[in-house]
Amino acid sequence: MVKHPSPPFVRDVNKIRQTEMTNMTRVRPVVRRVILGSVIALGAIVGCERSVMSSRSEPTTRPVDPEIGRVEKSDADWKAQLPEESYNVLRHEATERPFHNAYWDNHEKGAYVCAGCGLELFSSENKFESGTGWPSFWQPVKANHVYVTKDADGSRDEVECPRCGGHLGHVFDDGPKPTGLRYCINSASLKFVKTK
Repeated sequence: MVKHPSPPFVRDVNKIRQTEMTNMTRVRPVVRRVILGSVIALGAIVGCERSVMSSRSEPTTRPVDPEIGRVEKSDADWKAQLPEESYNVLRHEATERPFHNAYWDNHEKGAYVCAGCGLELFSSENKFESGTGWPSFWQPVKANHVYVTKDADGSRDEVECPRCGGHLGHVFDDGPKPTGLRYCINSASLKFVKTK
C-alpha cells in the first residue's frame, strides 16, 4: 500500500485545527474564570434581592388564630428590639452556622419560645439529636403554634411563628417516630425558658 501525501488544503485545515486547539487551551481558563465570576456575582445579587424582598415587616397573609393573636411591628422596631443575629434570622430568613449556636446541644428541661414575640413553640420533651448542628424537634407544643409554608423559592417547607411571622427554620420528613418530622430550627429565633 502506497501512502500518498495529503493534499495542500487538508494540511491547511489540520494546521488551522491545531492552532485553534492551542488557542482554546489558553482561552479556556480565562473563560472559566469570567463565567464563574459572573455566576458568583449573579448569585450575590439574587441573594441580596431575596433578603430585601423577604423582609418580614410587610403585612402578611397568614391566618390569624384567635388563641394566639398577631404581633406586627415595623422593620425599624424589630431591629431595635432584637439582637442582630435574631433580627437577621427572624426578619430576613438568615441561617445561623450549625454547631455554633446556643441550643443545638442544650439538654436542659424547658420550653423554647419565639425570640420575637414569646409564643411557646417547642418543648425539650420533643427535642432530639439530629446530627445537623441545629436544635431539632419532632413536633411543636401545639399544632397551631407553628405555621408551615413554602419558602421563597418553593423548594422547602419553611416554619414561621404564627404570631409574629418570624422565620424559625424548616421542617423535613426525615425525623423520628411518631411523627416522622424534623423541625430544624435556628437557635437565634428562640429563647429557652428553663423548667423550675
